Amino acid sequence: MARLQPTLSLGSVVLFGIAYMTPIIVLGTFGILAQATGGRVPAAYLAALVAMLFTAMSYGRMAAAFPVAGSAYSYVRKAISPKLGFIAGWAVLLDYLFLPMAIWLIGAAYLGSAFPSVPQPVWVLAFILVTSAINIVGLKLANTVNALLMAVQFLVLAAFVALCIHYLGGDPRTPLWSLAPFTNGDLQLPMIMSGAAIACYSFLGFDAVSTLTEETRDPRRTIPKAIFLITLVGGVIFLGVSYFVQLAHPGDQFSSVDSAAYEIARNIGGDLFVSLFLIGLVVGQFASGLSAQASGSRLLYAMGRDRVLPASIFGRMSGRFGTPVNSILLCALVALLALKLDVSTSTSFINFGAFLAFSLVNLAVIFHYWIAGKARGARAFVVFLICPLMGLVADLWLILSLDKLAVMLGAVWLALGCVYLAWLTGGFRRQPPEMDFQEAI
Repeated sequence: MARLQPTLSLGSVVLFGIAYMTPIIVLGTFGILAQATGGRVPAAYLAALVAMLFTAMSYGRMAAAFPVAGSAYSYVRKAISPKLGFIAGWAVLLDYLFLPMAIWLIGAAYLGSAFPSVPQPVWVLAFILVTSAINIVGLKLANTVNALLMAVQFLVLAAFVALCIHYLGGDPRTPLWSLAPFTNGDLQLPMIMSGAAIACYSFLGFDAVSTLTEETRDPRRTIPKAIFLITLVGGVIFLGVSYFVQLAHPGDQFSSVDSAAYEIARNIGGDLFVSLFLIGLVVGQFASGLSAQASGSRLLYAMGRDRVLPASIFGRMSGRFGTPVNSILLCALVALLALKLDVSTSTSFINFGAFLAFSLVNLAVIFHYWIAGKARGARAFVVFLICPLMGLVADLWLILSLDKLAVMLGAVWLALGCVYLAWLTGGFRRQPPEMDFQEAI
């Protein structure tokens, strides 16, 4: 069987991971976070970064133990049990299936602010139709185009921060270094954690590099380092950008919370910059949604091929296009929920699945190293027990900090997964089919 050649270095893998996270999303969700935290967005990102670093360490430990594709699904299946692994995979499916919906909803919110005469649902439908058509035909963006899109995002972010600093320079009463964006007069931990639960949406994808295992040099060492660095670098970007934006626009009052950065861009840079910002954000959201839908449809196809989902529906490729058309159309159908949800609820709903998977990965470290591997000693106590426990507690706290509707929808999704697992395993009497993620994600 042919194998991929290991050519990727640590830097290449880190760049892939940061690109997958779509850094410009920090601006796309700024208003939602400002409202949730009462104008303390950087504090929410700091809390999210600390929580995600503990989880990233656990992902790194499991990637070193099992250098295979499948991420949370494979780690939990191998370290704890196949049935709990299925639940981890079900949680991951929630991310992949609903992520395009949230991405397109954010893009539509900003286009709606720029063109108020066009109803926002029209933009949502346009995103769904265009990206679905491209994915069905099978057109893939070249690496050079992806690199160009990344460059555009970073240029927009850099320009946004530079204009924020220039804007602040015109007001001698506002210092460049202040704790105000973190405290806004007082420290409200429940509000900050509520914001952190949403802010973690920006970190989704830090574990995606585990799918590059076969293509990475010395993956047992490189992939764990990359996962940690991607989380750290991404967190620093989110923290730095949100700090200066919050300084430039203190508080949480906006004409439209879902497209707050559009309003801020106009204040700090005028009409010309707001146009450039809008182009950068919408292009970034379009490319991200295209990739997310492609990944989600491939995951559904893999689940159908391996008979985890009905093979007659999901396990089929189009004879004409060579793409999983049924799976792509299902992703498009699910995305229609964006017509009834707002950005805050949609991102929180997706985070429910992420936090559940993150929790199980932290648990997997304890099972694999501390319980089954019987790792002992002071270092093992900290690395294989205390750190994953802290990650587990942080992830569970973040779940409880999500808005009530998101928790309710997430609980329904989890219950459906348990019912489906019971049917798939004949009342839990046999093991569920094993998925082959090598070509799924």
